[in-house]
Amino acid sequence: MTTPKRLLGLAQLSLVNTAPPELVTIAAQAGFDFIGARVRPVTATERRYDMQPGSAMLKETLARMRDTGVTVRDIEFLLLDGSGQREAWLQMMEAGHALGASSVTIACADPDTARFADNLARMTEDGRGFGITPTLEPISYQVVDSIPAAADLARKAGCRIVVDALHLNRFGGTVDQLEANLDLVPLLQLCDGPFRRPEGRDGLVAESRSERGIPGEGEFDLAGLVAAFPAGLPVSVESPSDRRVAQFGELGWARRLKAAADAVLAAADKLEKVGKA
Repeated sequence: MTTPKRLLGLAQLSLVNTAPPELVTIAAQAGFDFIGARVRPVTATERRYDMQPGSAMLKETLARMRDTGVTVRDIEFLLLDGSGQREAWLQMMEAGHALGASSVTIACADPDTARFADNLARMTEDGRGFGITPTLEPISYQVVDSIPAAADLARKAGCRIVVDALHLNRFGGTVDQLEANLDLVPLLQLCDGPFRRPEGRDGLVAESRSERGIPGEGEFDLAGLVAAFPAGLPVSVESPSDRRVAQFGELGWARRLKAAADAVLAAADKLEKVGKA
């Protein structure tokens, strides 16, 4: 039986200041199969990319996708906070549908989890018309900060979850928790870091958004994490580092991430073969 090819992507956060058309080109030059596209900024200081249908940036992104074969698998990012964000997620889904994406990544910042659950269910229902499924990401410094909590909400809403290696380590997720919810995970995000958590919420936020490690250079068991999932599960590299992007340049950083991720995936394949022996 032939093992399915594992697609490898470049998350927008790895090059958050690179507009989606340029990200497609860089991803192709570095050897990635797909990208995640930031169609909505998370913070007030982030660059805003107009990816709505009819925009010049969307047209250029689609043209580069056709030229390179690189696809868009996921769009991001919406922090659901209970403030009434339906118009925001509908606009994101319009952009995602135009790009051919299949998922939109969200997280929970709403202290009222019952309200969040209702919004998640409504968002999931809205997404069906666009062919896009919300993927709830448990984040170590947000309200939903564990695999069991995210999985419970996702099952009730009919959506899915995304697993991020950094947050999994920071909130202490376990292999048992992952194995109980493999059916919910369409995408695994890779990065690396030290075992020791940063101090306080501000430290967690700073690490998450601007200084993660190259896969394989830190202390996370990334090969073991990848091997816990089905062989064909797509993997996206989400390793932002303001310092090293400035040092190596956008393409240089992307190439380093690709080479590092390939080494992790090769190590995971060896673990899987040993496990089947």
